Amino acid sequence: MRDLSRRRFVQGIVGGALLSGSSWSAGATGRSVLTGPEFDLTIDEMPVNFTGAARRAIVVNGQLPAPLLRMRQGDEVTVRVTNRLRTQTSIHWHGIILPADMDGVPGLSFAGIAPGSTFTYRFKVNQSGTYWYHSHSRFQEQVGLYGPLVVEPRAGERHPHDREHALLLSDWTDIDPERIYATLKKQGDYYNFGKQTFAELLRMPAAERRMWASMRMNPTDLADVTGHAYTYLLNGAPPAANWTGTFDPGERVRLRLINGSSMSFFDVRIPGLPMTVVATDGQDVDPVTVDELRIGTAEVYDVIVKPADAAYTIFAQSMDRSGYARGTLAPRSGMSADVPALDARPLLAMDDMGMNHAQMGHEGMDHAAHQARATHHGPDESGPIVDMLADAPVDRLDDPGIGLRDNGRRVLRYADLRTIGGPIDSRGASREIELHLTGHMERYIWSFDGRKFSDAVPLRFVHGERLRIVLVNDTMMTHPIHLHGMWSELVDSRDAFLARKHTVVVQPGQRLAYQVTADALGRWAYHCHLLYHMEAGMFREVVVA
Repeated sequence: MRDLSRRRFVQGIVGGALLSGSSWSAGATGRSVLTGPEFDLTIDEMPVNFTGAARRAIVVNGQLPAPLLRMRQGDEVTVRVTNRLRTQTSIHWHGIILPADMDGVPGLSFAGIAPGSTFTYRFKVNQSGTYWYHSHSRFQEQVGLYGPLVVEPRAGERHPHDREHALLLSDWTDIDPERIYATLKKQGDYYNFGKQTFAELLRMPAAERRMWASMRMNPTDLADVTGHAYTYLLNGAPPAANWTGTFDPGERVRLRLINGSSMSFFDVRIPGLPMTVVATDGQDVDPVTVDELRIGTAEVYDVIVKPADAAYTIFAQSMDRSGYARGTLAPRSGMSADVPALDARPLLAMDDMGMNHAQMGHEGMDHAAHQARATHHGPDESGPIVDMLADAPVDRLDDPGIGLRDNGRRVLRYADLRTIGGPIDSRGASREIELHLTGHMERYIWSFDGRKFSDAVPLRFVHGERLRIVLVNDTMMTHPIHLHGMWSELVDSRDAFLARKHTVVVQPGQRLAYQVTADALGRWAYHCHLLYHMEAGMFREVVVA
């Protein structure tokens, strides 16, 4: 692994070698669009080639990403899914509010789709906007089982446009995901090739350097799996293949940005072309114009741009700056624009993780003593599978995130978002649930409140109640948290409504709150959407009864 070509993983190959038989190449940028209300999807394996090495992917109707599904708000939708794999599979309709038995999580809401069988999903689509769908079976999402989904509003778009393109970002690896997971369990920072040099360490304040050493952590650990294992894709195309979306000069172009990756945050910008954000996670917001936005794993943003008669680069660099996805907006195919250099690699500081500098004495922090003092935070948070806690978590809603602060560009913040129409429920919360996002990097165990999924009891919501959920991130990682079946309505520190979302990004050292109306009976998944974090324990069952 450590001898693999850095250039190949960052850029991918041009065109890709077409394999014998039915196959797919890295240059294949076309994608079919299926229009409802009835759909037929077949899940199968197919040879692919993104880097010059032949691999097998899981595809839908012979495509990676899967076909774009277009539905209409108010329709009763039927989706017949046939499994031609040798193992069980599933499809979860991410962000779509539907009955629990249609949600697609094996072991919770249904039994899964057995090899050789067909499962029929039926549900009414009561919402509109941009969403996506993906497998919820082990690591199938990592190897290709994901696709975009658009629900057209029955009353027409609030923010009109002349043309649109769905832009689905993802991370492809030639390595077996089971091997990646086993490697992380042995060495959590194995794929971090961006560690500080000795000279960089010497420039760090001595107290902070000792503190990092005492925690056996590294300030460059922003992503568990990096561009040294990943080729970043835009609509299934690596950077060198240059996926291109066309437009006529003067058009208003809607870009439906979907992060369908397994483990990657992307910072997206189009140099020379401002982006007006008009929706997040399928929900319309008051327009806000920015130069750049961070899109967490599983998040969705709709932006409108007004390009001139020129080519523009769509540039999506990974949060740890180890690689990028790239495409082009142009009035004609075959055009391209300059591709920016990757920004400098950011470094975590103690403030980023909610650490109180008073704890950093001349001898650094006594980490074991810190854990013992922190037992008040939540159940088992000082136990053997928790390696750090945030002493002083902060709001951070007006913080664009590490690597994006004061970079000279207008960067979107959660504090900028205002979902049109306000909250779906005007009641105040009758109950609060505080959960801490916890982990142990060396053992690669992730959890809520220091309990991984296998050791945790379900969270129980009373049907119809209004809840306030508080998440405190006690880890050094940024976590995208997804509650199935119900909206998460982000609020500020005064409980004023900000935005309705299906996936909420929680920065290190952040304390973040949102309100939930428990209006969906059944058993639901609640988890970090970083795939290996979910598999390593940051998952809870929610029961609404």
